[in-house]
Amino acid sequence: MRKTKKQLSADKIPFAAAWRLNKKGLAFWWRLSPQLMTANLLTALFGAIRPYVALWFSARLLDEIATARRPDILTKLALAALLTVSALAAAHCVASRQCTRYTASVNWFGFKRRFAQKLSDMDFSRMDAPATHALYDSIMQADNWHSWGLRNLHYRLQDGFSGLFRVLGALALCVSLFASQVTAAGWGWLDSPLAGLGLLAALLGIILLAPYCARRSAAYSSRANEEATQTNRLFVAYGNPPAGTDRAMDIRIYRQQEFLPVKMETGCKMFNSRTGLLAAYSRGPMGAFEALSGAASCSFTLVAYLFVCLKAWAGAFGVGAVTQYVGAITGFAAGLSQLFTTAAKLQINLPYLQKALDFLELPNEMYQGSLNVEKRSDRNYDVEFRDVSFRYPGADAWALRHVSFKFRVGQRLAVVGENGSGKTTFIKLLCRLYDPTEGAILLNGIDIRKYNYDQYKAIFSVVFQDFQLLAQPLGQNVAANTRVDAARAVNCLRKAGLDSAWLDRQPHGLDTWLYRVFEKDGVEISGGEAQKIAIARALYKNAPFIVLDEPTAALDPVAEAEVYAGFDALIEDRTAIYISHRLSSCRFCDTITVFDAGQMVQSGTHEALVEAADGKYAQMWQAQAQYYV
Repeated sequence: MRKTKKQLSADKIPFAAAWRLNKKGLAFWWRLSPQLMTANLLTALFGAIRPYVALWFSARLLDEIATARRPDILTKLALAALLTVSALAAAHCVASRQCTRYTASVNWFGFKRRFAQKLSDMDFSRMDAPATHALYDSIMQADNWHSWGLRNLHYRLQDGFSGLFRVLGALALCVSLFASQVTAAGWGWLDSPLAGLGLLAALLGIILLAPYCARRSAAYSSRANEEATQTNRLFVAYGNPPAGTDRAMDIRIYRQQEFLPVKMETGCKMFNSRTGLLAAYSRGPMGAFEALSGAASCSFTLVAYLFVCLKAWAGAFGVGAVTQYVGAITGFAAGLSQLFTTAAKLQINLPYLQKALDFLELPNEMYQGSLNVEKRSDRNYDVEFRDVSFRYPGADAWALRHVSFKFRVGQRLAVVGENGSGKTTFIKLLCRLYDPTEGAILLNGIDIRKYNYDQYKAIFSVVFQDFQLLAQPLGQNVAANTRVDAARAVNCLRKAGLDSAWLDRQPHGLDTWLYRVFEKDGVEISGGEAQKIAIARALYKNAPFIVLDEPTAALDPVAEAEVYAGFDALIEDRTAIYISHRLSSCRFCDTITVFDAGQMVQSGTHEALVEAADGKYAQMWQAQAQYYV
């Protein structure tokens, strides 16, 4: 597996790299929902300019009241203010509603779906790698902790737009502040460019201090993310089991209800109000920086009021303008502080954003092929393993070594061996979930890597040992689709051993929901019934190859005998490949291959293999047969 880019701390990511990361992140959200991005922009725009419009009209009204007091002018100003502010408020409400609407459907569900889609689309070999799961868990943990990563970028987007529009609106209202000349003697220094520059320098100092402190405070929360990861793992491992039914019996029999709280308490230490890490940060540097940030923001209001009031005292403008300038400067500081704070949080977010983007950009390295898989009406396919060896990525030991044999469609092939002998690896290679490290697998004489990947997978139906059924209607589970051919689904269920009487007992037939996760009248099925439904699903696909990994492991002996008794009718003209630990279930197969320590050590019929007394199969047969004598 290709290594991902080296993760950098936020303060070590160059500006150009930071810009590229955020640009990629914004492109992700635009592709996911341009409507959400547009609604964010408009919400920030209308929300930022509405107070300034109201402020401008208020200043004009106060000036008119303080001077001429003309009723017609006052009426026009009041009516214009009412209509304009109301229109902006309505526009803001509409934009905000759209923003909430798209956020509800996209910000969480769409975000999670994109990652789930990536997991589904990536090469199985990469998805199966521990490093991929470690990266994914790290991304989800950071997102759950404080929405660090891509969702944090989405939240900061509206903050950044809002801060920008507040700054621009304030500048538009403050232009005349420095152009207005004082009239009182001795106060001319207020009109000096140096006074304006001094004011701006003081304001910028205060404005920069506030987000700096806010950033330092937020950095401690980010610093706690690693410990929070371990804490969440403890919660999942020891907090959820009592609420589930799968471990309820174990918990009671072994009195784990006394053991689990101890483990939970270990996880809770981080959040302990006296000894926890967050509590220590809050009492110490995190709380101090947060307090300094608030104090810096408040001190700015004092400076702004002082400068504006001095110019008004010196006769530069009237009381209405005082209201306008004080409000505008305060808004300017708040907007600029919001911009700096947003930039600081974006910088803290960079390492998490990089992880998320690295995950989404993991390449598929498995060659997809271009040859069409011939759709033969006679299903005449030959498969050959030609000196195949395989080693899992990062492993030193070989899972398979020098495996060579051929089989053709219509045959019944059994794959047997002890645990760890390579049986499951053999199936993974046959289905091209992995590619061989050495050698080749051929379909009708052509390397399977040359075939179109999706078309090649389509010729296999597999019932894995750890198969999964969904909490969805029975028919959809059989069809693996929302569109169900009812007659075909019923026929496959019957072939798998679920007769008409069983189907008649289901409350809604094929529309009966499995399990009660989503439907209160869903049915809870036994392990044997679930396995038969999984076999029916494999039959429904109607692929020329059917692979059954321990197909009767959950069935009782009678049900197992019934399945095998009708197996020829069940499989029909398909090639059937069985992985089994029960050697008695292999007797009807045309060929039995025996794996041991990653190598195929024997191949032949049951009778021939049993006669080879010194062979692995005969040893396994005798070991199992003694329990049936």
